[in-house]
Amino acid sequence: MDRPRHALIIANDRYEDGGLRQLKAPAQDAVALAEVLGDPQIGDFDVDVLRNEPAHAIRRTVERFFSDGRRDDTLMLHFSCHGLKSESGHLYFAARDTEPRLLEATAVSATFVRHCMTRTRARRTVLFLDCCYGGAFSRGSSGVRAGGDLNVLDSFAGEKLGGGRGWAVITASDAMEYAFEGSELAEGAAPRPSLFTHAVVEGLTSGEADLDADGEISLDELYEYVFDHVRQRNPHQTPGRTVDMQGDMYLAHSRRRRVVPRKIPPALRAAMEDQNFYARLGAVAELHTCVESPDLSLALGARLALEEIEHNDIRVVADEARRALARTELRPDPVRLDFGRLRQGSAAPHRGVRLLGPPLARSCTAHPAGDWMRTEETREGLDVSIDTSTPGRLVGDLLLKGAAGEAVLRVEAEVQPTQAPPPAPPPPPPPPRWPPSSSSPPEQTSPATPHSSPPTVSISPASTASPASAATPGRPPPPATPTPSAPRPSARAPLLAGAALALALVCVGAVVRAGVKAKAAADLRRHSGDLGEHLGAFGVATTLAVALATATGALILGALARHDLTARPTRRRPSAPGTTRSLAWAARLLAIPALVLALLAAIAYPIANKWV
Repeated sequence: MDRPRHALIIANDRYEDGGLRQLKAPAQDAVALAEVLGDPQIGDFDVDVLRNEPAHAIRRTVERFFSDGRRDDTLMLHFSCHGLKSESGHLYFAARDTEPRLLEATAVSATFVRHCMTRTRARRTVLFLDCCYGGAFSRGSSGVRAGGDLNVLDSFAGEKLGGGRGWAVITASDAMEYAFEGSELAEGAAPRPSLFTHAVVEGLTSGEADLDADGEISLDELYEYVFDHVRQRNPHQTPGRTVDMQGDMYLAHSRRRRVVPRKIPPALRAAMEDQNFYARLGAVAELHTCVESPDLSLALGARLALEEIEHNDIRVVADEARRALARTELRPDPVRLDFGRLRQGSAAPHRGVRLLGPPLARSCTAHPAGDWMRTEETREGLDVSIDTSTPGRLVGDLLLKGAAGEAVLRVEAEVQPTQAPPPAPPPPPPPPRWPPSSSSPPEQTSPATPHSSPPTVSISPASTASPASAATPGRPPPPATPTPSAPRPSARAPLLAGAALALALVCVGAVVRAGVKAKAAADLRRHSGDLGEHLGAFGVATTLAVALATATGALILGALARHDLTARPTRRRPSAPGTTRSLAWAARLLAIPALVLALLAAIAYPIANKWV
């Protein structure tokens, strides 16, 4: 796509005539579409935006846009506005100064746009119409009809457009259907792109519109994607198109690339099919190395070969292939993003996600679960951002799909409304109260002259010890002197006991694993070789060493936990003694038998190597 590419975006969302309802989507449409079309990595268009201009300025710009087109140019015109139908049944596009009674003079007719497309020298022209045809007028408007049986595409039929080589017209809706802005047409909603334009932007940005994954997005692929996207979200809106074109027209690049698996070398294939299972184990190790190669075709071919071994070979070899596949899976870091509380309309927050694994695993595409989630590729992985235009709790999954499998990233956020209710005022302080022991106000020093001097408060002997705590009439008593906080309880004993139980479980697993490996070695002993050689090949000695070490560690940690329980009685939680004793007892119950079995097996191992 090295030929010149030009795009003109016309967005009208404000109208001087009171009969035309103000729109919310066109402003967002212009920004979002211009950004993706102008991206050199995606659309690579030279983009001009015309917003809320009068009809004469729009007509002049449109005619110049098509007149300046050269033979090898690709021209794209996008209208986002009201679509008006006159009494005679002709289609017009509303401008800022459009008067419904004077459409010929104050609006842009579809006939005028069609004639401009007919006279251009450019051989590839595309017209996108994201227009709200129905519901555009309030009651009492005259001069236009919001309903009727006009088919929008009929306004562009009958003439050869774009020099007779290639042209297309794609509409957000047809036959005077509504072109929905978001999920509704109601007033007062936050601005956001319409369903149609959002589908165009999403398909181009994510590369999902590249249905055949060849790295290029054609006009047919984009229409199929937009059609399914719009119909899935609103069954009452049906995008339409009419095309007269030789060959395909490619509108954008795509980050999606189909990886074709390469056949593995014949020598490696022979090792996979060798009768000696050691040769097949060597083939698994070599395939694991190939899966981590930056050559995606080679890596995918090796991964498919590992999956074949996993399903068809004996269990020993299949387990090795399964482990090799597990080590080459995609691993997002982190696996959960919590953006916390965000203010509605605030700047979109961004979080980075690292994609771990070999190049084949990192070659994946992101599939957001909702429109409020945005993703962009970075050198390390992904940049995830949140749309804060709609308040509410946002929870969804970001699905990462690639040739090496899938991974799920959880994304959460809470968008709070801009005008939050003011906090409730604090309750007034309670009135002063006398000590509970006195049923009446304190006695006055001079009952005969109640107004000669201020009253005094009788002080109890307990309060005289602290002059600062004396109270005066009309004021609440001063706060009591704070007492030192109790020592923070320690969780050391339960943690030690829990670690002991974990090591005991590892020890039991190691003993069981050593037994399984010993049995597998004994089975192979019947066919060929000696038992000692097979025991060494399966790593029985290493597994027994792990069992002995973990059993010893479990017993030591359990003893430390019981010692800590008796040495620090003042810093324990109320439930610590019971929890610690239960965990330590379970650790001993598992570790002691496992230790005995491991010791017996360790003693028998050299004997088996020497005599069997």
